Amino acid sequence: MGLSADELKQGLQATAEAVLGRLRSHQLFQSEWDVAAFVVFLTFVGTVVLLLLLVIVHCCCCCCCSTSPRPRKEKLKGVDNLALEP
Repeated sequence: MGLSADELKQGLQATAEAVLGRLRSHQLFQSEWDVAAFVVFLTFVGTVVLLLLLVIVHCCCCCCCSTSPRPRKEKLKGVDNLALEP
């Protein structure tokens, strides 16, 4: 069902050799699909980094810059039933 330790080690070595071979030959992307996958990956990473920066800016600036808290509206409990009005 699972891979043995030797099979896993051989698989990792083959993958590492393939990656190092691409680095040595200066051909990281062998097809258009490799380029497209890399662009999608970079877009995802960039989006995550941008969202993290926005969260950090929101937490840092909104907590210490606002001198007065926003007025809270009282929430009504229940619903007025106008059918019971005389």
